[in-house]
Amino acid sequence: MGLMDYLRGQLLEIIQWEDDSRDTLSWRFPDQDKEIKRGAQLIVRESQVAQFVYVGQFGDTFGPGKHTLATDNIPILSTLKGWKYGFESPFKADVYYVTTRLFTGNKWGTSNPIMLRDPDFGIVRARAFGTFDFKIVEPKTFLKEVAGTDNHFRLDEFNDAMRSRLVSAFTDAVASSKVPVLDLASRYSELGDALLPILNPILLQKYGLELGSFIIENVSVPPEVEAAIDKRSSMGAIGNLNDYIKLQMAEGLGKGDGGGGPGGTMAQFAMGMAMAQQFAGQAGGILGQMTPAAGSVPPPIPVAGGAPAASAGAPPLPELLSPADAAKLLGVTEADVLAALAEGSLKGKKIGSAWRLTRAAVTDFLNS
Repeated sequence: MGLMDYLRGQLLEIIQWEDDSRDTLSWRFPDQDKEIKRGAQLIVRESQVAQFVYVGQFGDTFGPGKHTLATDNIPILSTLKGWKYGFESPFKADVYYVTTRLFTGNKWGTSNPIMLRDPDFGIVRARAFGTFDFKIVEPKTFLKEVAGTDNHFRLDEFNDAMRSRLVSAFTDAVASSKVPVLDLASRYSELGDALLPILNPILLQKYGLELGSFIIENVSVPPEVEAAIDKRSSMGAIGNLNDYIKLQMAEGLGKGDGGGGPGGTMAQFAMGMAMAQQFAGQAGGILGQMTPAAGSVPPPIPVAGGAPAASAGAPPLPELLSPADAAKLLGVTEADVLAALAEGSLKGKKIGSAWRLTRAAVTDFLNS
């Protein structure tokens, strides 16, 4: 091998990267300590950007296409190199290829619960996860702040930094939106779209990246909050308690389960509740009739033989009287009235342990 062949083997004539991976963000061309000759061909494929770095400083950037390296298309590198009279001698420089396509389906999620102030449940711990799409739009910023001098920077090396940044922005957005936890499920798409203008300026400045989409797939709460939500939804499904009891009665009677089965038990319970409500209403009406107005005196009962009659305009006596009411009208003690009721001289009805007598019975007792 002659001297010219040896020298030619030490110079790079073609620089290119055939990317067959799906997770490479940046890749440094392996120059094997060779120099780049004048007129070398630089091939940049679609979804790629080639970035020259000379002695730690960024040189020229090339987009997709076939480029012949000469003085006129590497002005930055010519300045850095100090070529006063043009690109004549071979030189050494690092060439980084950066992938600019959209990386889709990247997962994000909260490693620990985030604290949210909820109008329904107060302070709530919530977890969230989803996916996002991104691409590199500023190769220099990306290489400087993220990849550095890594000769093959992959997606999994950057996932942790991206995840923490996205979770932080998500927490701020949800807290500022003040959307209740119960309503988050109906606003996943709305929140994701609202996060893009918040996240993109930060990611562009810090990492040279831009989000294409940010998707929230789920927001979950602790089991105790889920139980409270289930109880609330159950009460909403029951609706009116009175209608629910009637429905259970109808179902129990329809099944003919009058014994000890669940349907019969529910029907009996509902029937008992209805009877209790009806009795309470009737008792309230009776007591309302029996209780005189504050400060009022019951009118005297008309008696045969010149007994005083009721004064004009006085309210009528109630039909049912208690022994205490009868004692006041007769001017005797309640014990006297109870004794008369017990011996039968005064007619009345005993309901349980209480006596009730009518106005007509008191009048008959006075006239007898």
